[in-house]
Amino acid sequence: MTSAEIRQSFLDFFRSKGHTIVPSSSLLPDSPNLLFTNAGMNQFVPIFLGLQPCPYQPPRAADTQKCIRAGGKHNDLEDVGLDTYHHTFFEMLGNWSFGDYFKREAIEWAWELVTEVWRFPRERLYATVYRPGPGDPAEFDEEAWEHWARLFRAAGLDPEVHIRFGGKKDNFWMMGDTGPCGPCSEIHVDLTPEGNTRGALVNQGHPQCIEIWNLVFIQFNAHPDGSFSPLPARHVDTGMGFERVTAIIQGTEGLRHFAGARISNYETDIFRPLFSALERLSGRRYGSTLPRPGTAGATEQERADVAFRVIADHIRTLSFAIADGILPSNEGRGYVLRRILRRAVRYGRNLGFRQPFFYRLVSVLADTMGEVFPEIRARREQVEEVIRQEEEAFNRTLDRGLQLFEEEIGRLQAAAGGAGGGRISGDFAFKLYDTYGFPLDLTGLLARERGLAVDTARFEELMEEQRARARAAQKKTVVEVARLETDRPTRFVGYEQLESESRVMQLTRVQDRWAVILDVSPFYAEMGGQVGDTGELRQGDRSWRITDTRKAGSVWLHFLDLPGDAEAPALPEVGGPARLRVDEDRRRAVQRHHTVTHLFHWALREVVGRETMQKGSYVGPDKLTFDFNSAPLRPEQLRQIERLVNERILENAPVSAIEVKYEHVRHRPDILQFFGEKYGEWVRVVQIGGTPGGLDGFSMELCGGTHTRATGEIGLFHILGESAVAAGIRRVEAVAGLAAWERVLEAEGLLRAAAARVNAPVGELERKLESLLEQQKALEKQLRALQQRQSAAAAETLLSRAERRGELPVLIARYDADADTLQEMVNTLKSRFEGLILLGGVADGAVTLVAAVTGPHTARVHAGRLIQQLAPLVGGRGGGRPDHARGGGRDAARLDEALVRARELVG
Repeated sequence: MTSAEIRQSFLDFFRSKGHTIVPSSSLLPDSPNLLFTNAGMNQFVPIFLGLQPCPYQPPRAADTQKCIRAGGKHNDLEDVGLDTYHHTFFEMLGNWSFGDYFKREAIEWAWELVTEVWRFPRERLYATVYRPGPGDPAEFDEEAWEHWARLFRAAGLDPEVHIRFGGKKDNFWMMGDTGPCGPCSEIHVDLTPEGNTRGALVNQGHPQCIEIWNLVFIQFNAHPDGSFSPLPARHVDTGMGFERVTAIIQGTEGLRHFAGARISNYETDIFRPLFSALERLSGRRYGSTLPRPGTAGATEQERADVAFRVIADHIRTLSFAIADGILPSNEGRGYVLRRILRRAVRYGRNLGFRQPFFYRLVSVLADTMGEVFPEIRARREQVEEVIRQEEEAFNRTLDRGLQLFEEEIGRLQAAAGGAGGGRISGDFAFKLYDTYGFPLDLTGLLARERGLAVDTARFEELMEEQRARARAAQKKTVVEVARLETDRPTRFVGYEQLESESRVMQLTRVQDRWAVILDVSPFYAEMGGQVGDTGELRQGDRSWRITDTRKAGSVWLHFLDLPGDAEAPALPEVGGPARLRVDEDRRRAVQRHHTVTHLFHWALREVVGRETMQKGSYVGPDKLTFDFNSAPLRPEQLRQIERLVNERILENAPVSAIEVKYEHVRHRPDILQFFGEKYGEWVRVVQIGGTPGGLDGFSMELCGGTHTRATGEIGLFHILGESAVAAGIRRVEAVAGLAAWERVLEAEGLLRAAAARVNAPVGELERKLESLLEQQKALEKQLRALQQRQSAAAAETLLSRAERRGELPVLIARYDADADTLQEMVNTLKSRFEGLILLGGVADGAVTLVAAVTGPHTARVHAGRLIQQLAPLVGGRGGGRPDHARGGGRDAARLDEALVRARELVG
């Protein structure tokens, strides 16, 4: 069976049992505290918790789920490539019952599929059943044992041999410290040649006895006091390793030949297309060798085969994650992806890759897996572009980092008198990380290949020092208060009112600025991208201008506008009453921009895709910016988003906010929350549309900002532009309300001015510009023809400088001109001269080198390699094919020296 047939047979089997076949959920999990979707049950958690009703009738489902385990508790990254079965990306086949069938059906159907549909030899199968050890919860799972015993007896097998027991570690599943949980029952396969181990290898971590399926029976609720109670509804949650099943079926030739079988996840048609592509790109062959445990490979072939497996695994992780909107970055799950990508690029060096290659494998996945996961086919170009950019960025520093690593190895060996062993210092590992972007695991990999260790403790110490410096640098001046005399938090009343009576609690100096702390304040303190309020503070007949509002813990700091040169400025009286007033027009403008960011976020996800998420924002009175993960937006997408937002504004939909317990909304995917955020027990949900406070709006986000009461108050929304801020991260700048009207008015003025400059009515401006551009093209064409004639004449004069260097005719000359002119001259000379042509020239301070080799002479000199050696002499780089290459630099003073060196090299 092919892997596609195995996957489909699983889904067809459970469809025949009344299951709804559901698509894989995104690798971007709904839970903001989870790095990646790492199990099939993730998308069904709200159903298990009773937070939403089961949408399937009958209440049962099956699917194949994309999973990544490469960080946190579940992390297989370090083992990938060194054995036959570890992955960072894998598929989990699963079937679920939501309060419907339970243990009997789950066990019988698992047995039926494995033994009757796929025809696994029954005598090689073992089941595990939960039996608690000392201190373990619940009781022996006698019900599961009885069902398995009946099936094994019917197959003529002894249940006492084929049913093994496990405690809490192996056979009891918990969603967390509290909540739904229950015993589980696994199916293991004996892969030894004889298949007669009588279960001795089950759960022993032995490669010849592999677990393929885990059946979890969710029947208890775990309480904070450590007790367990039965759930009102019992559920089934199963997970099968798709790659493992495929490896066994294909590696044993349809489960017929176990003796001498090569059972490896990588020896399947899941990975063969990727290996074939790598073989074509690298010229190397995959040899299926494995390194000795504890090593990274003793021979060149072993190291190459590890590289094949790492690269094939990692391209699946990167491609599917990026297709689901998770992009490489320097934090959170994005940093995990960046580490994985850089690990793959480093392993590419073992296969001879020096230029970007990794992105070229995306098309293989689109071809082979696009039917079952259509998102990889739909977003192939975006995925390729993100990976290519990451590769190029890392390649620029990889060579220098590797050079430094080799120098460090040489220093260690010299210090040890040439002996092996030793340890890479944490200071050096940190230097590689901080300066050259080497994650610690990449340095560890390089060290392991040399039989060395890394001082990780010192590395982590230096990392913590850097984090502390970063935290200090990122702190606003508001948190640099030397001493706060009050521990009473400021009570914010600014959601409902813009003026309030208050009392001055303290005056404090913050970097030469005076700030007032008040017990009550309608001023919004800067957070969540929204700027702080400005306004006025009054005591009696005296008033002070408040220029900014910031947070320091739980108190608000209101910064006063005081003369900078005043030695003893008049300050508000501590303990005295005060009247506060927020600048209303400014606050209203900020609120319009903040509310419209929520509308923009909603429209963006409607147009581009649900995997697109906010990555940052600025909300001020004059404009907003919104950062998000995506490929560049097309003009028609921007127009569609802008239209959707303005349609919602015209609807005048209500905007409301409600405080709820975080536990009640944390698993709701329709309420947007952000990975890495630390939410307290209570959170504020801002809702647009629906019933105010009903948590049924079309846009719902956890947000502490201030907003309009209805979308109609926004007035008008206008996108000013879209640009890149990082690899895979885009930024839209936009305006709303009067700011939008002013920008439209300004644009109209520019349009009228441009029309006047070309002496045309506004309605005729486009036609007039097209006419002028056509004239310009005609003039440029004439100029180009003249330049070509001049280049040909100049090339003709250079023929007299031809010479022979040994057996090779060469024409090496300097002619100061731009790159296009030099290329034209070389093209002309190629038809008149056989041998090596190398021209160098300077224009506007830039050096250009162009080389060509004609006729049979490419066997004597390689144009690309010649330019690679010459370009550094002029402070640049270059390369190309054997018959043509280009390069350049900025050191014009050394061009003549480079041409002399060229004659020496070809001599």
